[in-house]
Amino acid sequence: MKRLAILGSTGSIGQSALSLVDLFPDQFQVVTLAAKSNADLLSQQALKYRPKLVALYAEASRPEIAARLPGIRVASGQTGITEAAVHPDVDAVIAAISGAAGLIPTFNAILGGKDIALANKETLVTAGRLVMSTVSRLKVKLLPVDSEHSALHQCLRGACRDEVTRLVLTASGGPFFRHTREQLDQVTVEQALNHPTWRMGRKITIDSATLMNKGLEVIEAHHLFAVGPDKITVVIHPQSTVHSMVEFVDGTVLAQMNVPDMRSAILYALTYPERWQSPLPRLDFSKLGPLEFHPPDLQLFPCLRMAYQALESGRSYPAALNAANEVAVDWFLKGRLSFNTIPRVIDRVLIDHQPIEVDDLEAVLEADREARRSAQAVVEKLACG
Repeated sequence: MKRLAILGSTGSIGQSALSLVDLFPDQFQVVTLAAKSNADLLSQQALKYRPKLVALYAEASRPEIAARLPGIRVASGQTGITEAAVHPDVDAVIAAISGAAGLIPTFNAILGGKDIALANKETLVTAGRLVMSTVSRLKVKLLPVDSEHSALHQCLRGACRDEVTRLVLTASGGPFFRHTREQLDQVTVEQALNHPTWRMGRKITIDSATLMNKGLEVIEAHHLFAVGPDKITVVIHPQSTVHSMVEFVDGTVLAQMNVPDMRSAILYALTYPERWQSPLPRLDFSKLGPLEFHPPDLQLFPCLRMAYQALESGRSYPAALNAANEVAVDWFLKGRLSFNTIPRVIDRVLIDHQPIEVDDLEAVLEADREARRSAQAVVEKLACG
């Protein structure tokens, strides 16, 4: 039996992971649950799965949730989330708390020798070199949960890396794939949250709409698979059936396909190197229809271009990119910034950024803090203007 810590249990990845626990009750045990702020849903999950520890990032809600869960230890804040990640009875951590808040508990879980099913993009975007060197040194298993990186991992399984020409990440294109610049100027929060294929958290859904999500995935792929940015390509694939592809030196292309259901990637990460028989949905090729592939428009969606630039610039630029994006998206979701202003904020922060080496966790966190301060100043100026 594999004993799990689920960080971000109230989000879409966390809920999908718990549905797998329901499907395989004899193979998975929930040891700890952690969430950012949804105390009601976290309490319901804790009452059902009876973990040894529950952690809520929002410290003010700790007394309320503790009163609901007699007999279950309740922790809070960054310390509490980290405690859930490194609990001695945990074998594997599903790291699905979004944003930079997920970096510290995930890194500490790696230091504690836990296997990682990684859904938190910011861990590799902000600290990829540090994280992967630590994973290698401690011989920890880190498997991606993102459908695109899971697909690449599956296509590369058993392949020699010198046989690989390029990695091809697919993107749905979000809700605005065929929009004009004038239409993008009028985008509302509700429209941006209406993703045509996936059901995700609010922040990652906006990232999908701006294509920043795909830019972050390019940075992740670079670290996960030790491939340069010049060998990572993005294509728009609205059907979201092909999750990614690998091209080899002889021109052969391997593509990984399945229905858009995150449980497949989560299950693969938790059971690798095995594959388990499961009741998850299958593709019906007779009903599949045409599959489209288009180049991304980097003029209309410059976030993807800026992600490539940050990766090529190295040092703390990816951390600054991520922090600026988080601030800008938060302001957009609050209705205080327009959709097309998100990339303007990020661009300004990157232009002003003074890069530092990010060889330890504190340096990563300092780069993140500084970029957030810079982004906050930029958005306040733009909002007032």
